[in-house]
Amino acid sequence: MRSAEIRRKTAETDITLTLNLDGTGVSEIESGVGFLDHMLTLFARHGRFDLTLACAGDTRVDDHHSVEDIGICLGRAVKEALGDKRGITRYGDTTLPMDEALILTAVDVSGRSFLCFDLPIPTEKVGSFDTELVEEFFTAFCQNAGITLHVRELAGKNSHHIIEGCFKSFARSLRKAVAIDPDCAGELPSTKGVLG
Repeated sequence: MRSAEIRRKTAETDITLTLNLDGTGVSEIESGVGFLDHMLTLFARHGRFDLTLACAGDTRVDDHHSVEDIGICLGRAVKEALGDKRGITRYGDTTLPMDEALILTAVDVSGRSFLCFDLPIPTEKVGSFDTELVEEFFTAFCQNAGITLHVRELAGKNSHHIIEGCFKSFARSLRKAVAIDPDCAGELPSTKGVLG
């Protein structure tokens, strides 16, 4: 089973996270940030990842530290669960419609961290959630997972739909990329002989 448990405790957050890449999409999320709970529940379901998360953060200040640190922990969990990456498909992409929004994501489990984020969000808030934190989350995730991620908004007007489409598309792209390719079991999908 490709799984990981991550614990991170700082002066700003206290996080426990477990991830199973070969799950069924079951999740139990208590991030302290309601909108992020919703997005991570969607991420787990559409990626078919089993995910549990408990975060006690300094949300009395704002949600930034919790969102960023959860991105760090999820990235670390993916990296740990993948191990040496033998047999994975490596690449995945999804173009996903969410009502008027159309979001493209593409993933390369390369061992190299890179985020190309072109997701114009028309409002500064969705409810009480600062929409600029979406990019912060994905930046932290990519830096800690060693994954290249491209996110592009092809259409969209509603901020909630755009962000939801992003998380769903990302989950499905990541699911494809980390899947075991039965034709390449035990092989590293790289001519270099190493991913990283």
